[in-house]
Amino acid sequence: MSLMTTNNDTKNNDTKLILIRHGETAWNAERRLQGHLDIALNAEGERQAAALAGALAGEAIDAIVSSDLQRARQTAQAVAQATGLALATDAGLRERCYGAFEGLLYAEIEQRFPAEFAAWQARDIDAVMPPSARTAESFRQFYQRCLDTIGALAARHPGQTLALVAHGGVLECAYRAACALPLSTPRSFAVKNASVNRFVYADGKLALSSWGEVAHLRTGALDELA
Repeated sequence: MSLMTTNNDTKNNDTKLILIRHGETAWNAERRLQGHLDIALNAEGERQAAALAGALAGEAIDAIVSSDLQRARQTAQAVAQATGLALATDAGLRERCYGAFEGLLYAEIEQRFPAEFAAWQARDIDAVMPPSARTAESFRQFYQRCLDTIGALAARHPGQTLALVAHGGVLECAYRAACALPLSTPRSFAVKNASVNRFVYADGKLALSSWGEVAHLRTGALDELA
């Protein structure tokens, strides 16, 4: 079921944003942390992407931009083909980088990095995971990166409808910004694979229009790791 708002006061130069989470991957299904690791869609994710594309084929979308990670690109490419639009990518739409946590299950993270795991679970927004080949981001850094990227993309498309295909964490940041939710509070809302989530960007701010549209999917989708 989607959450709808009642604010229809959009102006001609406001940018309408359709934020989409990528389809399911094998690591989503087994609850393994992906972050910046480049994981492809599984068969269910491909099915979800096709269903999503069918649902958006008739919408008046002006441009599609995706995270450059393949699970998002594969999802976005299905929409691009259905709408006849070219697909652009932006690394600013990537999932949060979790450093050494990436590729591990929750239980493995807790065992190997107990102090850092505890800070993560306690929602310490300035805590940073141990580095690996990639430098981890704090939640505060990630949130700012997401908002800066979304804002810059929206500003390039005034008065247009822009589809952004990204990740669960990116959508969480947009939702928190639009609803003025503190970063330190637990996530109390679902972010489903291949879901459609609508915002309006005006005067440098996000406003939520609709959240969690999944009627186009026949079966349930897995939530992103909290």
